[in-house]
Amino acid sequence: MGKVTSLDVAERAGVSRSAVSRVFTPGASVSSATRDKVRKAAAALGYRPNVLARAMNTGRSRIIGLVVAYLENQFYPEAIERLSKALQAEGYHVLVFMASNDEAATQSVIDELLDYQVDAIIAASVGLSSDLTQRCEGLGIPIVLFNRHQYDERLTSVTSDNVTGGRKLAEFLVAGSHERIAHIAGWEGASTQIDREAGFMEGLHAAGVPLFAREVGNFNFETAKEAARAMFSAANRPDAVFVANDHMAFAVMDVLRFELGLRVPQDTSVVGYDDVALSQWPSYNLTTVRQPANRMVAETVHALMSRLSGEDTAPRRIALDGPLMIRGSARLPKDPSHARI
Repeated sequence: MGKVTSLDVAERAGVSRSAVSRVFTPGASVSSATRDKVRKAAAALGYRPNVLARAMNTGRSRIIGLVVAYLENQFYPEAIERLSKALQAEGYHVLVFMASNDEAATQSVIDELLDYQVDAIIAASVGLSSDLTQRCEGLGIPIVLFNRHQYDERLTSVTSDNVTGGRKLAEFLVAGSHERIAHIAGWEGASTQIDREAGFMEGLHAAGVPLFAREVGNFNFETAKEAARAMFSAANRPDAVFVANDHMAFAVMDVLRFELGLRVPQDTSVVGYDDVALSQWPSYNLTTVRQPANRMVAETVHALMSRLSGEDTAPRRIALDGPLMIRGSARLPKDPSHARI
């Protein structure tokens, strides 16, 4: 048998070729009767539309490129699933590419992504060079930064309010009468790390409490373990630590409990950031700031759809407040009203 074409489907269904095209075009107007006839004819003939050919004809692939660097962080698989479902509801599909924090490597990944004729790009926790931003802008390909922002007025970004979240954690730990409060940072080139630490330091400074110790975990599980060993092996150790994300906080808690024999929170309070599903497990029961992932996804998709439709081309920086989720990994304030939830 030769290749089945849309003309074959049209003849079998008794409709025009353009009607067949509309049935297989997301968002196109077509009656339910016509749709049923075309679908039945296509199934009988084994016809599938050539999406790539349609992209060449229309200039629209209906594919969104997603560039992500941290799939080992539990926040991103959950966020990618939500993004994929939300974009599918708009008639788009997601093509995922892995990148790193190396600018040259990221540029290479996006160069490859552009070869797939994507309609737009979501960059999740990766930075973009000015040249790359300008290139995408020249090609008419909108970019939205997800869970990262950078100081480029051409880019729309969607994050949680990391500064406010960091401040909430500092206020909570101070209200819990902790005296030796430490911080294990993520990758220091990330806006999420910079903003979370800035808010945390603002909260400590406002209370007149100095930062007791600081290490860097680079948002990496094993590096966070090394940071915890270095920080807590001293005789005069912290009585509380803010770890820049939940992924690293789990590593820190494992070291404290299973290597150093410390009790959480009796000996040391641990707080994180993200509120991934694992945070609620009894084995961690982590106090953390929740990233409002559903709202972040909704804002990201809305921004992309607005740019693609030409309704709104003005870049915006969107920062969404998330609640403090108080669980059992940190000592509670004597006066609960001192902790903002």
